[in-house]
Amino acid sequence: MHNTVKNLIYIEELIKSKVNHDESAKVIAVSKTFPIENVLPLIEHGHLHYGENKVQEALEKWTNIKNENHNIQLHLIGRLQTNKVKFALKIFDYIHSLDSEKLANKIADEQQKHKKKPKIFIQVNMGNEDQKSGIDKRNLNDFYKFCKNLNLDIIGTMCIPPNDGYTEKYFSEMSDINKELNFKELSMGMSGDYLEAIRYNATYVRVGSKIFGNRT
Repeated sequence: MHNTVKNLIYIEELIKSKVNHDESAKVIAVSKTFPIENVLPLIEHGHLHYGENKVQEALEKWTNIKNENHNIQLHLIGRLQTNKVKFALKIFDYIHSLDSEKLANKIADEQQKHKKKPKIFIQVNMGNEDQKSGIDKRNLNDFYKFCKNLNLDIIGTMCIPPNDGYTEKYFSEMSDINKELNFKELSMGMSGDYLEAIRYNATYVRVGSKIFGNRT
């Protein structure tokens, strides 16, 4: 068995041991920057959820494979520029980084043209960090209404908490906000903190280095 598959199975078993309900969180194998050869063992194993940061890289890497395997679900976990939306809709099933009205309008426009509705997470800037994208949590309710009026398929929220030692506090708060909006899905947690995210009801965790190893 390939090491990446062993790593994935270990992570999935660890997650199952931490949740008290039947539905375990889905692991998005973050394959950004790794060549498709590194990902093939996971595809052959039957894993379905993969994460990429860049639209162009995803198109080059995944177009043929997704044409052959329609069950594979590709997640855009990086920032999406408005000029890349029409290309993103060709390849991605999920967008985790909706962060502005301008981007929401562009997605609404393009999904009508392409007759394809991606599942979307609103990115929330939980620490109000200038260097990070995301909607201010105080404006989230209004932004969600704005997106619903555009007929976007908003399924949940996503956050990357500040690196200030209070990760669980932000996860807990994000979980409460998500519940208040009646979202079923919550995208948070990466290789270093996915188990904490699971504790606070994350339904999708983004794991890269713990599966594929360190990026060069």
